[in-house]
Amino acid sequence: MATNQTYVKSEVVGSSSKSVTDAIESAIATASRSLRNLDWFEVVDVRGSIRDNKVASYQVTLKLGLRYEPKA
Repeated sequence: MATNQTYVKSEVVGSSSKSVTDAIESAIATASRSLRNLDWFEVVDVRGSIRDNKVASYQVTLKLGLRYEPKA
């Protein structure tokens, strides 16, 4: 592992009707289609919606750490 890495943070929001974990995985999978060098994530907020007195969906805000690669 290289030392002295520099990272850029990007914030994304994932949602799921199944679980918080599914919302996280969905957000990362979608972000990875257009962002390179994803290394880590941080959950900064969790919320959801309620329908008929039950959890209807989960929404998770993530900060993603992308390894910065300056142009040569």
